[in-house]
Amino acid sequence: MSVTEAAKVALTAIAANRLRSALTVLGVVIGVMSVVLLVAVGTGARDEVTAGVEDLGSNLLLVVPGTFEFGQAPTVSKFTTDEVDRLARELTGRAAVTGSLASGETVRAGTVSAFASLLGVTAEFDEVLNREVARGEFLTDSDVATGRRVAVLGSSAGAALFPGSDPIGKNVTVAGVRFRVIGVLDELGAALGVDRDSQVLLPITAAQRLLGTRRVDTIFVKAPDAAALDAVTASVESVLDDRLGPEEYSVLTQSEILGVAGQILDTLTYVLAAIAGISLLVGGIGVSNIMLVSVQERTREIGLRKALGARTRDITSQFLVEAMVLCGVGGVLGIGTGVGLAFVAERFTPVPAAVTAWSVALAFGTSVAVGVIFGVFPARRAGRLDPVVALRYE
Repeated sequence: MSVTEAAKVALTAIAANRLRSALTVLGVVIGVMSVVLLVAVGTGARDEVTAGVEDLGSNLLLVVPGTFEFGQAPTVSKFTTDEVDRLARELTGRAAVTGSLASGETVRAGTVSAFASLLGVTAEFDEVLNREVARGEFLTDSDVATGRRVAVLGSSAGAALFPGSDPIGKNVTVAGVRFRVIGVLDELGAALGVDRDSQVLLPITAAQRLLGTRRVDTIFVKAPDAAALDAVTASVESVLDDRLGPEEYSVLTQSEILGVAGQILDTLTYVLAAIAGISLLVGGIGVSNIMLVSVQERTREIGLRKALGARTRDITSQFLVEAMVLCGVGGVLGIGTGVGLAFVAERFTPVPAAVTAWSVALAFGTSVAVGVIFGVFPARRAGRLDPVVALRYE
């Protein structure tokens, strides 16, 4: 029997049991759709994080507490403003330095309240992190030195606390302490569903007093260009080694951050793909089960065909092609559904999603492979039936 003839027989058998075939295909559709959609989510998350890190610039160094490795637990920071000041003096004319202290706090303006990221920063923060002020002005060295109670709002924090009005010159309250708004930052947008504009920036000294701490969570150093990173890194390490041990801090470049973030997001993508693979496995088991039922129902037909001269491989290929057709159709429909849902997620939700050609090819190839793997046993069972016994089957 030729492949064409086997395909025609398979399609005839599928059409004769439309509801059962549709339910079998549905299982494969769900599995393939899950593979395409979840891999798209993992890929989208990776692309978004990569773009966010690259936006910081290839000439930026991050100094973080502890040993920064994949899977490493967070370390309590031993940085203080002393380290920030010493680095700023050492690198004067060669690099810009800023430090930040982060917390999450409820911020109030009159009767309106909103939860926002509270950042205590130095006056160089906007220059080092490429933040632009849309209205008003940024913090000054004098604000930081005196711990002045002033604040700069992210765009969405400003819109939430002062809907329909200009926040400049008005007051916000954080933990019972009042701060005067002197500026509003340009919009950054969301990343991985997190609103990066829901921020309230205070002088780092005022934030430390408010939170009852002297620590600095992260130090940022901006070199003139990527070529100067090695020399700037050596200077940073020389200053910090005077007070801290080498295991108490890490100096990271953009490529190192991307490497660690890539490891995390690759693991996320693999986990999501494995979860989707379970759905595809369940669909494959459904295909195998339905094909076994089909073999049993058509036992007399198989006996008659073998009695008329059909070979074992003809019967085997007929049922194997039938299983592959079911999975192939399910694969195509699943890819279409997965791509559509990924588009909807990217367009209408905060979930990032990016469909790649390799994930589509993988999903379709896997669906066909499922048809082969889970169709082999029923097909071989059908091909090995004894024609005499099959003809006598009731």
